Amino acid sequence: MYGVGDEMTATWWLMQGEAAVGELRQYGVDQPVFLCHFTPGPAWETVRAQFEAWSALRGQDPDGSRTAQIIRSIMDLGLRLVPTDDSPSMALFTECILRIDGHTARLRC
Repeated sequence: MYGVGDEMTATWWLMQGEAAVGELRQYGVDQPVFLCHFTPGPAWETVRAQFEAWSALRGQDPDGSRTAQIIRSIMDLGLRLVPTDDSPSMALFTECILRIDGHTARLRC
């Protein structure tokens, strides 16, 4: 599935248009989530605040409005994950969910 083999070496590029936001390298699985190392790319600073806001979201959100607002701000960035194995790219929050916290990331496809 999307470049994930038994050896757990899948790699994806997080892209915004033609700009590289960062690289994700899988190091493990916590079903149904792929655990990845995240390396920021040249365009990271343009999206960093939105991912940090989502990572910092704590406390109750009974109606989900705070979460929805943050996720919408990330969706509006038009990000996609591009596997390095020539599998089809995936649109964030349409085909996969990505959380980035520092140099680690959690990806659910």
